[in-house]
Amino acid sequence: MNQTRPRRGPRPPRFDRLGDRWRIPALVAGLAAASVLLSGCLSAMIPDASPRPTSSKAADVDGVPADLLPFYEQDLAWTDCDGFDCTTVTAPLDWADPSKGEIELSVIRSRAEGSGEPIGSLLTNPGGPGASGVGLIRDSVSFAVSDPVRQRFDVIGFDPRGVGESTAVTCFDASAMDAYLFDIPQGARGTDAWTDELLARHQEFGEACEANSDGILPYITTDNAARDMDLLRAVLGDTELNYLGYSYGTFLGATYAKLFPEKVGRLVLDGAIDPSIPGLDVGITQGIGFESALRAYMADCLTDDECPFRGTVDEAMADLGTLLASVDRDPIPNGDGRMLGADSLMTAIVAALYSQDSWAYLTTALSDVLEGNADVAFQLADFYYNRQDGAYLDNQTEAFRAYNCMDYPVDATDEEQAAAEALLAAEAPTVAPYWSGPDPCQVWPYPATGVRERITAEGAAPIVVVGTTNDPATPYEWSVSLAEQLSSGVLVTRVGEGHTGYNKGNACVDSAVETYLLDGTPPEDGLRCE
Repeated sequence: MNQTRPRRGPRPPRFDRLGDRWRIPALVAGLAAASVLLSGCLSAMIPDASPRPTSSKAADVDGVPADLLPFYEQDLAWTDCDGFDCTTVTAPLDWADPSKGEIELSVIRSRAEGSGEPIGSLLTNPGGPGASGVGLIRDSVSFAVSDPVRQRFDVIGFDPRGVGESTAVTCFDASAMDAYLFDIPQGARGTDAWTDELLARHQEFGEACEANSDGILPYITTDNAARDMDLLRAVLGDTELNYLGYSYGTFLGATYAKLFPEKVGRLVLDGAIDPSIPGLDVGITQGIGFESALRAYMADCLTDDECPFRGTVDEAMADLGTLLASVDRDPIPNGDGRMLGADSLMTAIVAALYSQDSWAYLTTALSDVLEGNADVAFQLADFYYNRQDGAYLDNQTEAFRAYNCMDYPVDATDEEQAAAEALLAAEAPTVAPYWSGPDPCQVWPYPATGVRERITAEGAAPIVVVGTTNDPATPYEWSVSLAEQLSSGVLVTRVGEGHTGYNKGNACVDSAVETYLLDGTPPEDGLRCE
């Protein structure tokens, strides 16, 4: 995540997002101009605004059941939208029973910019679950894919079901969302009263989602979203799916490969999620990953005179732990009336750890908190939730919860929970006290329908998996595991910090991905890019 994180694990409600990779440059821009930090968009790379023709390719309906043919045979009406092409695709609410109703999928296209015939469509997903694929292309297409890829592909962004401009999950208004994400529980952390209060909040949130989402919650699943992608592939006129997915988007892409291995074209999965591990393990592994990223940040910070910490990395981490405990006991008031407690400060820290380019901003935030000023920390937290001037610019938090509660069974025993939290405390002592909390999916309106299992996708074309060695949101071992699971998996390793690896300045990674997407030649399995 989007996620993000890719999964709700044992974390407080205000920690529900990993994978929003495409908005990181806006955060970096805020270092120089905090007033535009929360704009959530980059200067769009707009193609020429000449009229866009509708694709003349016929939809691929080979093997499609008769009751699904009306969806696969629909004609697309493209319109110009700020220099891009936009359309809406109708999909069944329930792929198992298309008579139950329909949903709408919002789609945007950045047409191939080269003079020759494009290779085809390249679908993209920025993560979450819940991040807007339409926003990814409209606001930052050059961040989604490199120029050589844009020359040859019609780059496609879409909002998955439940997300953004598609038929969307709707829960709280802005004031209620503020209370849900930022209000500090009355009970002491870790007590029964604290747990009960958080579960009550989670239940209220879930009930609001059910009341305001027009019956779609049971169908907001990655399995259904992957089937939607096959519909998009077909109506765009492609016989195979070419796809670039980041973070949660790797799970979506791997699920597609599981369901439609014969339709797999050139798939690149960057910052992978391991589909085989249970949700509890996902949350714990991510906590340990963010502790590692925080230590890397601290080692860098200590080389700078502006760093508010001194001594060794261990001593600085201990001092940060003391700071977190201090704001947990005595929250810092912000100018807008919110109080900065340890959970919101940890959210701010996590937001900045997605990219090494954001570390200087984290230094500013922590320096200010030590002086009793919460403003910059809340800017980071607001960036994390895509909140601006008291308004939420999208429904990422709602969609994130909806997907994860349907994708991940709540099945950890008390003994497994205790063992996981002990491991987290041992491996991530700074993060651990603010990582655990009651699982919000315990009180979601519907039980999960997803399963955690290995994905092999037998018969699929080569699938390139990119992993970054100190990626905190999707730890490197997940990419290794997914590449090993996939019968045609090819692992590319980026040695470095931050979330995801492609199109971030590593020429080795970029060349490997571009060569595969453009020429169909996969890199050598195990390629390591320093």
